[in-house]
Amino acid sequence: MKIVLDRPRCEGHGLCEEAAPQLMHLDDEGELVLDSEQVGEADAAAAHAAVRVCPVAALRIV
Repeated sequence: MKIVLDRPRCEGHGLCEEAAPQLMHLDDEGELVLDSEQVGEADAAAAHAAVRVCPVAALRIV
């Protein structure tokens, strides 16, 4: 499974980072950085939670 970020849509709210800090973080400019696009089974629940909480639907899982 893979997380895909629609960068122009992302507004930097940080809710996804709270849901999955092991997978993503906001940099010093408030831009979302995916630490790894590939998601293992151990992080699948966190990845789905991050996608679910994004208020602008900037994340999806494929």
